[in-house]
Amino acid sequence: MMDLLVNVGDQPQVKESGSVPALTPLASATPQAPAFAGPEGAHRPRTSHPAGASAYAALDLGTNNCRLLIAQPSRHGFRVVDAFSRIVRLGEGLAASERLSQLAIDRTMEALRICRDKMRMKGVRRARLIATEACRAARNGESFVERVQEEVGLELEIVDRRTEAYLAVTGCAALADPDAHSVVIFDIGGGSTEIAWLDGRAKSPMQDPCKRIRAWDSLPVGVVTVAERHGGVCVTPESFERMVEEVQVLLEPFQIAASSASNAPGFHLLGTSGTVTTLGGIFLDLPRYDRRRVDGLWMADVEIDHVIEDLIRLNYDERSTHPCIGRDRADLVLAGCAILEAIRRAFPSPRLRIADRGLREGILMNLMREDGVWRRRRR
Repeated sequence: MMDLLVNVGDQPQVKESGSVPALTPLASATPQAPAFAGPEGAHRPRTSHPAGASAYAALDLGTNNCRLLIAQPSRHGFRVVDAFSRIVRLGEGLAASERLSQLAIDRTMEALRICRDKMRMKGVRRARLIATEACRAARNGESFVERVQEEVGLELEIVDRRTEAYLAVTGCAALADPDAHSVVIFDIGGGSTEIAWLDGRAKSPMQDPCKRIRAWDSLPVGVVTVAERHGGVCVTPESFERMVEEVQVLLEPFQIAASSASNAPGFHLLGTSGTVTTLGGIFLDLPRYDRRRVDGLWMADVEIDHVIEDLIRLNYDERSTHPCIGRDRADLVLAGCAILEAIRRAFPSPRLRIADRGLREGILMNLMREDGVWRRRRR
């Protein structure tokens, strides 16, 4: 059992109804309709809703990773009782073929069976299982989801970009400096990068962070797509710069919409992804990755520069043997750094806060609030 507690006060408030505000890209975040409506209509989850649910699960199937978190409500939040993460590269080759390959599907199905068994062993009775960019973009994404339900018994929900951005903000916004009047939050994924501008000071730790969103976007680039286009094994300063320039072009509309973000008092960046947590582990010189030391870590601008410069100097084998990178991420880490560098250039900030939390934590908080678990405990 994992000894990890997440307090309600460490997470933002969400609506008790569980509805997701419809956020218009690059515009006001005033709620208008549920984010599940509209042309990108994602599948509404069909999970059981028992009043006495004691174990909750959140699964995030992305372009690169399959990640599961299982938790039980505690007095002031939830306690993680099991977790699973595996690099499956579901979106490998997707940009060229527009389809999920059979090898990628086979790897992912194996990981999903492990997730299913873990949920059964922990007695999960309430879950939300989401799939993101790879399944959104692939021509056979829907048929893959149907196959997962038939063969594994899990019902995946292909979420639209608005929902993904909302969950990323919900999951990590509590780490934003409460005195900051402006924060840019980003999530560098395998096939897409979600980014949002939160304007104004948080009124309380329990405030819904989406009420502060003034602009957001979902860039069609992630560590897998950038690495496949530019090469991730042999990366030179010149090829790294070409990666950065590609992302800068895609980032321009959001940069214009959030042009005043960097001027507000206390402005900082807040990132959640394998890229930023890897940078944190390298910066701390950890002999092995330690979430407790990385989640919430502040890094100064110059410290990020030094880590990225050091990484560019390493060859593939040196990256592969690094305890905070490993062979599975050795060809992707610099692509992620290039995306981060483009964001840093667009929104210069003296500091970055690193979050080892995100979509799954946001899902768990939503589910538990929908069930009113903390209201019942206060009675």
